[in-house]
Amino acid sequence: MPEPVLTEDQRDALQEVANLAMGQAATRLAVLLDTFIELSVPRVRVVDVSEAAEALREMTGIEDAVTAVRQGFRSEIRGEALVICRSGEVSDLCSLVQDPYAKSAYEATSEEELVFDVANVLTGACVSSILDQLGRQPVFSPPGLLGESISLEEVFQPNVLAWEVALLIEVNFALEDQRFRAHLVMLMAEESIRHMSEALDALLSSL
Repeated sequence: MPEPVLTEDQRDALQEVANLAMGQAATRLAVLLDTFIELSVPRVRVVDVSEAAEALREMTGIEDAVTAVRQGFRSEIRGEALVICRSGEVSDLCSLVQDPYAKSAYEATSEEELVFDVANVLTGACVSSILDQLGRQPVFSPPGLLGESISLEEVFQPNVLAWEVALLIEVNFALEDQRFRAHLVMLMAEESIRHMSEALDALLSSL
């Protein structure tokens, strides 16, 4: 585990910023799915990328295969946003949508499209709101499917990622009366963590 790069005040401020962003994302997700969204408390951890899968497993309790969508963002603070959900729960999304072709190829396509819709809403609202509160305007790359029915180790591949230390901001959204839960993780490199730290100091000094 790397040495902490955020002070306690900075971590508290980042959690509050993430909490406000979550509220905006939950509102948009509720409109998309026409259901009440339950929110978790944001969690912030600094980890070695080689330990990211285990760290996220501890934070979320996920032991099952997952479906994951990734989307890069860049400004002075840059990184990747990952939306991760248990693959076995994705079908719950389709139960909220009227599908006249149940158990067909259309349904499988709908599941993938809905996962992308959820990922777009969560990433766009959360990341944009967090960086906006820190005086930054992100530019997003197109989202991509990391995989379906893969392990967390396959989501976080240290030999693929271009840095060694990452800041994990984990928030999760649950559908009322449904199993489905989506976890959004922001993953940033060391340089961006330093920029995040400076932006948080500026935010704290303005209060």
